[in-house]
Amino acid sequence: MRSIKISPSILSADFSILGNEIKSLEKAGADLIHIDVMDGHFVPNITIGPEVIKKLRSYTKLPFDVHLMISPVHNFIKDFAAAGSDIITIHPEATNDLEKSINEIKSYNKKVGISLNPETGIDKVLPVLGTIDLVLIMSVNPGFGGQKFIEKTLEKVKTLRKEIDSKKMKVEIEIDGGINFDNSKLAIDAGVDILVSGTTVFKQNQGNLKKNIEILRTG
Repeated sequence: MRSIKISPSILSADFSILGNEIKSLEKAGADLIHIDVMDGHFVPNITIGPEVIKKLRSYTKLPFDVHLMISPVHNFIKDFAAAGSDIITIHPEATNDLEKSINEIKSYNKKVGISLNPETGIDKVLPVLGTIDLVLIMSVNPGFGGQKFIEKTLEKVKTLRKEIDSKKMKVEIEIDGGINFDNSKLAIDAGVDILVSGTTVFKQNQGNLKKNIEILRTG
């Protein structure tokens, strides 16, 4: 039985008290802190940069699960590694040399994730699957929180699960986008290891973080 991890997205947190929000997530039982980095270029929104991550690092010992939706991503890997990221996830479309970007992330002793947009096929990640730590399946189009879950993306999860298990790889599957109490079990049953959720964690049950994290974890 896989141990399901919850990585709450701070995109849905109160940015005026972000450090305290992260402390509360750790206390509530979160396994990681998911940080969405958007540049207004690769995706149509702008969020936070490495300086903010550096300031937040002292608020928790939980791993920072940093999803870079920026292009060209190779220009910024060093900065985000130095800021305190533990996992750095990039998109194949955001680099002109995926293997080089993977190796750069590894050179800073960080875990490597590759993210696949809803319309991106798993063929983009299969050639490098043995060299990375995580595949992030986007179940919405990246750029904004609160979007509706795209169920067909679970087919990619199922295919990846079979591939990873058959080759006994230590690669985790993460899913991000519209994850809520109605579909978390579907994602877990499909083979996901890590659920990213923002709106549901912060807004459901009058903002009871512990309760919301536990409901998601148990499907």
